[in-house]
Amino acid sequence: MNKEEILAKSRRENLDEGKKNAENQGRQIGIISFLIVLIFLMIFDLCTKQSNDALLAVFWAYIAAEAYPRYRFSRDKTLLVTTIAGGFLSIANLITYVIDVLG
Repeated sequence: MNKEEILAKSRRENLDEGKKNAENQGRQIGIISFLIVLIFLMIFDLCTKQSNDALLAVFWAYIAAEAYPRYRFSRDKTLLVTTIAGGFLSIANLITYVIDVLG
């Protein structure tokens, strides 16, 4: 590799690092926004005596989906349990919500 090739490769990597950093910051802001809206809706539903099952189904699905790729990378058993429990709780809340709506 000559000097120009090395510099070009370095520039590409810096752009990739900047893009990854921007994506991570966006993801963090998205998660915080999601949780703020979720908490507001759950409090609102509690005050108006409405079911939170649909919101909880979305929340637990998110938790399971977030934990699974991290488990695949690290093989941490806690993340596997989180994935399974989150998936189960999401399905349970979804079933409860559908039964309440149809029943």
